[in-house]
Amino acid sequence: MAIVNKAEQALGPVFAAFEEIALYNQDKVLKAFQAEKVGTHHFTTSTGYGYDDLGRDTLERVFARSFGAEAALVRQQIVSGTHAINLCLSGLLRPGDELIFATGLPYDTLRTVCGLEGNAPGNLREYGVTVKTIPLLADGKIDQDQLLSALSNRTRMVAFQRSCGYEAHRSFTIEQLAPVFTALSQLPTVPVIFVDNCYGEFVEKTEPLTVGADLIAGSLIKNPGGGWIPSGGYIAGKKELIHQVASRLYAPGLAGEVGPSLMNLRLFFQGFFDAPHRVYEMLMAAALFAQVFSELGFTVAPMATEPRTDVIQRIDLLTPERLLTVCRSLQQNSPVDSYLTPEPAAMPGYQDRVIMAAGTFINGATSELSADAPFKPPYSLYFQGCLSYLHAKIGLMAILKQLKNEL
Repeated sequence: MAIVNKAEQALGPVFAAFEEIALYNQDKVLKAFQAEKVGTHHFTTSTGYGYDDLGRDTLERVFARSFGAEAALVRQQIVSGTHAINLCLSGLLRPGDELIFATGLPYDTLRTVCGLEGNAPGNLREYGVTVKTIPLLADGKIDQDQLLSALSNRTRMVAFQRSCGYEAHRSFTIEQLAPVFTALSQLPTVPVIFVDNCYGEFVEKTEPLTVGADLIAGSLIKNPGGGWIPSGGYIAGKKELIHQVASRLYAPGLAGEVGPSLMNLRLFFQGFFDAPHRVYEMLMAAALFAQVFSELGFTVAPMATEPRTDVIQRIDLLTPERLLTVCRSLQQNSPVDSYLTPEPAAMPGYQDRVIMAAGTFINGATSELSADAPFKPPYSLYFQGCLSYLHAKIGLMAILKQLKNEL
């Protein structure tokens, strides 16, 4: 408790900055709800084809307003961030097209989707799409010069992954992304600028679409779900692109006109409305973990006082034993499945064994207190989310007790 209290006192100005951003984003979302005249009649379900689903259509307009998009696709049929991103890639890219990742290698599961690793049936390479990655500069920044020189008349899309994933580099702020978007938009033939927005929603005052991106995608069991939404994903951006992606999700000619809301939409509206506040508490928890572990001598990224663009907090624990201790302690202090013991295991789409601590109400929801890590040196833990900052404090104090003999 003494260690945590000391860290909290040092973080006063940091927490105040988070609150300012959260207040701005909460007001933005509130205005979107009001502009779309959200009412209790929107909290409904639909069946069958899902034609004329008034609640679903209104929810999508709320998302579009909040993210600065022309249109949005917010669907219960999307099961994850990887699924949402795959819909964008496979919905827009055609045989002979080229996709360039401007932020280095994408997240593990997307490497499988693209055919960069493995040979999963239906990957982009199998469909004749060429995928290139632009290595980052030595300082972890985007190599804009190499990116621009790599473009060709076949380049249909340039993709950016906002969060760092399991890589050692820092996540990319909106301020870092904006000038690259501007440079791409000034080309004679402008490729689709796509952003994997997972973990980044509502962390900053601006979103990628407001600074030049054409399309973003993410999971509803991450930031924009606020810990309420039980499943689903979203895609937002230019109307013509959303139509093409919806055609991939359902069928050409049907696009977004179908897709039933089999679950009550109240949770979806309520979760999205609560998301700016929930992200605020996630950021406070991430900064607290960063401050405490940094003071104990561990390498953390970002540092507690550094600007943030996502809710991920990396902590290099350096030994497999310490990584196991932290993950298991976090699991033991979860409200769900606290009696289980996490073990490193093979996971679909991942090259290394992964250990996950996630005693969550919604299966795998990273908007709840959770952490995961590839089981390899430097045994970096990636902590994210919380339904309650108070719960995160309890979890942190329990971890410190377990580590007491090692520190």
